[in-house]
Amino acid sequence: MIKVAVITVSDRASAGEYSDLSGPLIRAILEQRLPGADIRLSVIPDEAEAIAKAVSDNLDSDYILTCGGTGLSPRDITPETCARICDRAIPGISEWLRRESAKETPHAVFSRAYCGQKGRSIIVNFPGSPRGAELCATLMAGVMEHGRDMARGGGHGSHGR
Repeated sequence: MIKVAVITVSDRASAGEYSDLSGPLIRAILEQRLPGADIRLSVIPDEAEAIAKAVSDNLDSDYILTCGGTGLSPRDITPETCARICDRAIPGISEWLRRESAKETPHAVFSRAYCGQKGRSIIVNFPGSPRGAELCATLMAGVMEHGRDMARGGGHGSHGR
């Protein structure tokens, strides 16, 4: 079983000004593509302390997927906060997600999303828009089991190539 924490980073959604659409959409995609996955959702404000706490509280997860806070707004601090937490970067994932997202919208080039590893947890920043989150979740679902196995010390052949 794969364990995933989905953390929506949004001042307005955390204040109840609107409903989080991206987090539940990510969960629905992962539940469909990864049957039996344990998926937890949370919504927090765009605050470094809140992001760091939410990530730290979920380090028992195989994946911590954040959505939101990856753009150019002064309040968009998710990538910097996650980079400070991680032991090492996994740039290939964020590069891949940006490249594939740019095929859907040229605005994806403004994403500053980060991916890294803390212990055995893989932390991936998704965009906050439902469309962007949906695309990233769909792409990631196909590689998550392999990444989990690699983070646990498994071999490269555990889930194909």
